[in-house]
Amino acid sequence: MANRARPLSPHLQVYRWHLTMFTSIVHRVTGVGAGVGGLLLVWWLMAAAAGPDYFDFVRSIFGAWYGRLVLFGVTWSLAFHLANGIRHLVWDLGAGFDLKTSHTSGVITIIASIVLTLAVWVYAYWSMGAF
Repeated sequence: MANRARPLSPHLQVYRWHLTMFTSIVHRVTGVGAGVGGLLLVWWLMAAAAGPDYFDFVRSIFGAWYGRLVLFGVTWSLAFHLANGIRHLVWDLGAGFDLKTSHTSGVITIIASIVLTLAVWVYAYWSMGAF
């Protein structure tokens, strides 16, 4: 029997990175981030039900720089997951599969997630009178 060259199994060293691959991976990661945000929301609600002392403790964590950084990340995670989810809905309709449209929708998804995140945080600070 002659040894034939067997095909390589595709992996990340074989594929050239492209935007659709990146947005697919980030979509999965932001799904986890949205889950973490849900857990933080439940923690905040449980603290509100537990009483004013524990609620103030949780508020102090969320109000610190590291808490706000986590909340900012969760906000971006939700915004990206929403924008990319809408992109997937368009794909489910059978549209936007050609390379140019797929790349353009990926760029729009990233920009929309950043703009939406900043809009939410600007509105939050504006409504608190911080501006």
